[in-house]
Amino acid sequence: MNNLNKDNKSFSSAISQWYLTSGRNNLPWREKISPYRVWISEIMLQQTQVKTVIPFFKKFIGKYPNLKSICDATEDDILALWSGLGFYRRAKNIFKAKEIIKNKYNNCFPKKFDELLLLPGIGRSTAGAIMSIAYGESYPILDANVKRVISRFNDIDVKDKGAIKSLWLLSKTYTPSKNIFEYTQGIMDLGATICHLRVPSCSNCPLNTSCKSSFKEFEVIKNDKKQKLNKKINFMLAHSNQSFLLFKKNKKSFWESLWIPYERQNRERSDFFKRPLRSETKNFNHALSHIDLNITLEIFEYKKPFKIKTNLEHKWVKKDELNKFGLPKPIKSIIENYV
Repeated sequence: MNNLNKDNKSFSSAISQWYLTSGRNNLPWREKISPYRVWISEIMLQQTQVKTVIPFFKKFIGKYPNLKSICDATEDDILALWSGLGFYRRAKNIFKAKEIIKNKYNNCFPKKFDELLLLPGIGRSTAGAIMSIAYGESYPILDANVKRVISRFNDIDVKDKGAIKSLWLLSKTYTPSKNIFEYTQGIMDLGATICHLRVPSCSNCPLNTSCKSSFKEFEVIKNDKKQKLNKKINFMLAHSNQSFLLFKKNKKSFWESLWIPYERQNRERSDFFKRPLRSETKNFNHALSHIDLNITLEIFEYKKPFKIKTNLEHKWVKKDELNKFGLPKPIKSIIENYV
């Protein structure tokens, strides 16, 4: 794809060689390489650290090791494995994408870059990673780690107008036609383990003799973040001995499509909650990326499950079957430790 000059070859060669000796070869998604495994890992790694993803990836692949195994999985099945990983839209995109692959590509993973871009949740960098790592095709990537390596190597301020366009052009230029697997994995690892955001380990970097930013001190600039919103939520959780009444959240907001207790709006009383044997109230906070939740959870105990009249999608879920449903982490933790 690219015509590399001598300097560019040195850049890519240095990274490829460094990966062979110092790369993270023990990551679970770097075993038994396949387009499917690369896809699942890349989606999980979006906005999430490697150490957090590892157990979720192992659990996911343990149940769905390939496209054939995930073919008939429901959205609930996938969300259940995602509980606690956050950014649940990624799980919903995996469901949507695998449905497209099943119906449009006869359950064979797409092999063309442009086809990958049409799948939900897959952007230019993720598609490039799949093409490079799984198919050995020369395509550039520009995730957060790669962006940091290339911008520092060329002393580019990522906040400048047009910086992203320039970085994509450079990434394309640096991407070699050979050893693409080692280079792609290597530049991601370099950004993650050596070219740290705050204190880079320049003495251990294979690019330190030609990097324009090597051995510089980087000022930690605090972004002027918008103040996070605060939202109060009032939940009502009915339960019998080992069953809990849960409702599927179909509203397009945080925790969409997850199973939660009944959410009471404006402190109204729901007429389908009968008089309980006993009740208690728990108050706790839970932070999301964009909003802080102040949660009041009223827990009502009943002798046995009861029928309710409502158009809301709901189920009495047995405690030992919670792992079959996607629940927000704080709600799941409370239920698992209750009764």
